[in-house]
Amino acid sequence: MARGSKDKYTDDQKRKAEHIEESYERKGTPKGEAEARAWATVNKQSGGGEKAGGSGKKTSHSTKERAKTDSGKRAAQTRSGHGRDSKASLETQSKESLMSEARSRGISGRSKMTKAQLIDALKAK
Repeated sequence: MARGSKDKYTDDQKRKAEHIEESYERKGTPKGEAEARAWATVNKQSGGGEKAGGSGKKTSHSTKERAKTDSGKRAAQTRSGHGRDSKASLETQSKESLMSEARSRGISGRSKMTKAQLIDALKAK
């Protein structure tokens, strides 16, 4: 094996790595590099060898990827001044954040509004 013990990997992970390695070798990749790429792929897909503990609740790889993507998109929107869509979350935002949201929605008179007025205007629009 490329590096370290593979004892902590499940049989399924070992089988997956073997198939990936064979695929790379068929494409002409040298054995050592094919093995390294195969294990890197398995690690990326499943987070490495099985670890003890956890909640006992299985979450599929695709579900985790979707959650990660959604979280990243929400974070990017927040950084660009667009808060979450929930109207209840308006109360938890700072006045600066509300001002930015009002600006992006084109609410006029926002510079003279209080935080409460900004929240009301954003809920109305």
